[in-house]
Amino acid sequence: MLKIQENLSNVKEQIKNFATSVKRAPEEITLLAVSKTKPVSDIIEAYQAGQRFFGESYAQEAAEKITEIRSRGITDIEWHFIGPVQANKTRIIAENFDVVESLDRARIAKRLNDQRPPLMPDLRVLIQVNISREPQKSGVSFEDLPELLDFIDESCPRLKVAGLMGIAENVSDKSEVLPQFRALREVFDRLSGQGRKLTALSMGMTDDMAEAIACGSTEVRIGTAIFGARQYHV
Repeated sequence: MLKIQENLSNVKEQIKNFATSVKRAPEEITLLAVSKTKPVSDIIEAYQAGQRFFGESYAQEAAEKITEIRSRGITDIEWHFIGPVQANKTRIIAENFDVVESLDRARIAKRLNDQRPPLMPDLRVLIQVNISREPQKSGVSFEDLPELLDFIDESCPRLKVAGLMGIAENVSDKSEVLPQFRALREVFDRLSGQGRKLTALSMGMTDDMAEAIACGSTEVRIGTAIFGARQYHV
């Protein structure tokens, strides 16, 4: 019963150690618990252990879990959508989530903007950048990022760009991901210097958390180390 609580404690200790080793304050780094494929009971257990930020990748599954959890009177969770955003799922996402971390196309931005319910706060978004430049990966290219930002500024008043997100290449030698994380950090700093009020630089998962924190990540996305292996239903 206390396994998730123990896992959360261990991950937070890792974050603290990685942060202090590079002279950063651990409080600068948010832990996003990736709860996709996990049951409501696991999320509530993590919630009872103090976790308030959760990431989901499957819109319909997430909406059902969010509705059930809110019906139990738990309303102070911040829900992040972190998977690829399909056009036919934008309404579900716009109606249920607080943050979308995986926005990478103007068409999707416009749909999320237009489908955000009037009584809900503006939808915070992170632009996903393809920092590894792998063709199979989601994310806007570094070169096309300015055009997407301009489109959101001009055409999406219900979206608020809060930061950037990147997924590094999955390689055994983790030193190889450092240039990818540093490139995103440089863009983040440049945009912030141009007057954008960016607060989130989401980089790093279980295997490359140390490298991401060293490069300035303000949020790490951790699933298996908290909840155990994911259960995919065929």
